[in-house]
Amino acid sequence: MTETPYLAVSELTSVGTPTLWAVTIAGVLALLVLDFLVTRRPHEVSMREALGWSAFYIALPLAFGGYIWSRWGSEQGVQYLTGYLVEKSLSVDNLFVFMLLLAAFAVPAVLAQRVLLYGIAGALVLRAVFIALGAAALQTLDWAFLLFAAILIATAVKLLRDALSGHEQAVDISTMRSVRLLRRFMPVTDDYQSTRMIVRQGGRRALTPLALVVVAVLATDVVFAVDSVPAVYGITEDPYLVFATNAFALLGLRALYFVLHAALSRLVHLSYGLAAILAFIGVKLALHWAHGVWTWIPEIPTLASLGVIIGVLVVVTLTSLRATRHLPTKV
Repeated sequence: MTETPYLAVSELTSVGTPTLWAVTIAGVLALLVLDFLVTRRPHEVSMREALGWSAFYIALPLAFGGYIWSRWGSEQGVQYLTGYLVEKSLSVDNLFVFMLLLAAFAVPAVLAQRVLLYGIAGALVLRAVFIALGAAALQTLDWAFLLFAAILIATAVKLLRDALSGHEQAVDISTMRSVRLLRRFMPVTDDYQSTRMIVRQGGRRALTPLALVVVAVLATDVVFAVDSVPAVYGITEDPYLVFATNAFALLGLRALYFVLHAALSRLVHLSYGLAAILAFIGVKLALHWAHGVWTWIPEIPTLASLGVIIGVLVVVTLTSLRATRHLPTKV
């Protein structure tokens, strides 16, 4: 009696040709450079400016999704849009942590954009590394889908436990290993020095608080990369679509932060929603692995996944707004 071979251990199919990869990476780098040029002179971001850039960074990935749909069909189009929605929803949680870090380090409002950009650039590099590792794992390990499923379900349990505990999320910078390590090797100035991260003080080099907050933000990027990459691989196995959804979701974070800054504190049920989404995708991955071994086990279609994710996000947004309807609106 022979066992049914696991079907996932094979060459991953992808819409990403070498030319498309090159154009996409060049486009992402160009947009990053543009963002750094826009923020080269520190300034507070107006709501009009934030809304304009947010509209641009929402229209761009949606237009690209239309291109994917028209060029490769509805299946890849739905996979891309679903993956983008998952990454965008996870990025809102990422923004909440960024908000806590900026507050903990007392970052001046004029420097917030630059800190966010460093975090986005670092996140893009880390996601690219994890995407490559994930693709290699899916090609060579028959249990890679189960590993990804376990990561997502464990993260969902942690999110749910933290939400049920009722304790507000906070950041204690004195306990962050990256910050303590930097302070051990170099002195730190008391004040921010515009966008400079290293200055000369008393004849020796010293770090500014900006360097500390940037390192702290990059450290949190590692945690989010571990969660987000398996999540989108649960939607599509195409490494190019995984990269595109991550890149587009991250690029708009700078502007989205200033649009959602006041609203983030009202999304009190977001953690419940993210826990449900991650657990759902974890189950989807486990069923996909099981279907490769026992074909009678059903899989969850991508279109159904899209419906579940949209439904969860709508529900937690409405319940959050209802629960905080008596709170004053922050401006």
